[in-house]
Amino acid sequence: MAKTCKELFEGIPCTIMGNADEVIEGIAYRSDCVRPGDVFCCIVGSQVDGHSFAQEAIDRGARVLVVERKMYLADATDVTEVMVRDSRKAMALIAARFYDNPYQNFDVVGITGTSGKSTTTYLVDHMIASFGYRTGLINSFGVSIADDHFPSANTTPESADLQRLFAQMRDAHTKVVTMEVSSHALDQRRTWGTAFTVTAFTNLTQEHLDYHKSFESYFEAKAQLFSQDYPSKRVINIDSSWGKEILRRISAQGDDIVTTGFDQSAQIHPVHVEYGADETHVVLDVQGSSIEFSYPLVGRFNVENVMTAFGIGLTLGYPASAIAQSFEDAPLIHGRLEHVKSDFSSGRDVYLDYAHTPDVLEKVIDSVKELTSGKTIVVFGCADNLEQGKRPLMGKAALKADYAFVTSADFEGLASEEVLDACLSGKIEDSDRVIAEPDRRRAIARAFSRANEGDAILIAGGNVKRDRLQKDAELLAQDRSVALVELEKVFNS
Repeated sequence: MAKTCKELFEGIPCTIMGNADEVIEGIAYRSDCVRPGDVFCCIVGSQVDGHSFAQEAIDRGARVLVVERKMYLADATDVTEVMVRDSRKAMALIAARFYDNPYQNFDVVGITGTSGKSTTTYLVDHMIASFGYRTGLINSFGVSIADDHFPSANTTPESADLQRLFAQMRDAHTKVVTMEVSSHALDQRRTWGTAFTVTAFTNLTQEHLDYHKSFESYFEAKAQLFSQDYPSKRVINIDSSWGKEILRRISAQGDDIVTTGFDQSAQIHPVHVEYGADETHVVLDVQGSSIEFSYPLVGRFNVENVMTAFGIGLTLGYPASAIAQSFEDAPLIHGRLEHVKSDFSSGRDVYLDYAHTPDVLEKVIDSVKELTSGKTIVVFGCADNLEQGKRPLMGKAALKADYAFVTSADFEGLASEEVLDACLSGKIEDSDRVIAEPDRRRAIARAFSRANEGDAILIAGGNVKRDRLQKDAELLAQDRSVALVELEKVFNS
């Protein structure tokens, strides 16, 4: 797979200073990961400038540097430098070329938005697999290639890692690769040069403003996936004003579009929905035809996710009837309004959900309220590193429930007074319904003591995702575990 410097950079605007025939054995963007023969890409990050690590990369065996400015290094007389305007774009392009453009061998589905991305990727992946094809999956839970699963450092990997994964998926003969595309990834050009078959938009609410600084910048980062830089067929949820704005832009581009949503003008929209504690029954209008089916996910927001996945399936060319049938045994998504069945619940329904943004917390509470005739009690946590402006909004969102306990996002620690006070500052009328309890175990115990038979308890994940809720699920759902016995003692104390 080795290629010369000239082969990798052919057609890419650059200046090669040194030996253009230097053979490149691999691509690195972290100096501590460089191996002899690698090209080292000096990417400029929000906190670290890769140019500062060029000498370390050379010491580890890098023979070529991709730079945005001329480097003057002590031991670099025989090192080739490739000057480019944007090292991130260049890395993405040479990574694709190094692995022989692997994305050309399968359909790539890219899904972006604030919430619903992970669930929608799972639905699409399950749908394609149910048709008998091998699949690839990249999302916030990690990477799957056919039956192999492994973790990933980022929701959307850096471009060099992404193209390597694509190459593995090509070699595994996958038919469709479905991936989450984060706003960070788009802003940092991790998917630059990748040819998508379908790009889809779920929704947009406040998130990652610590990075993007403004909501408008956050939106524009997401919107890049629907620009002419990423030509593809489009599936757009138009229930939000942001979805409608993307629709306006891509309509002007003349793109092939399928719209989804509760909005009756959407090409895929619900005619009838029956919500249950463990499944949902829907009748969808799909481009003028009525499709009826049930699936084992709950809540209004999952109707949106199912419709988006349905639109992707149609856009990929699969029959509506087959798509509907595939969803009937869709996988249960851990921590996505997950109904926990346990011996000690005593007629109280327990749900787990990541719910780490105000909008999502409101939607999840609304969904739980639709599923219960009694009170809804929420336990939610905010991490110390959560955007400060989001904390009072989380507290205000919690008022959707009858009672709320704001607590630590970490089962092993205590919430700081600063975090609790910030969340409580978002309360409005009836503020006594939101109670601060720093200890997460005790907060859950107090929620159970407040609940009666027929009530529902929602344990939300704050800003801590799979690690936090995995522990909650283990404590609440594994009836034979020692952890459950210990937690039950807390409930009864």
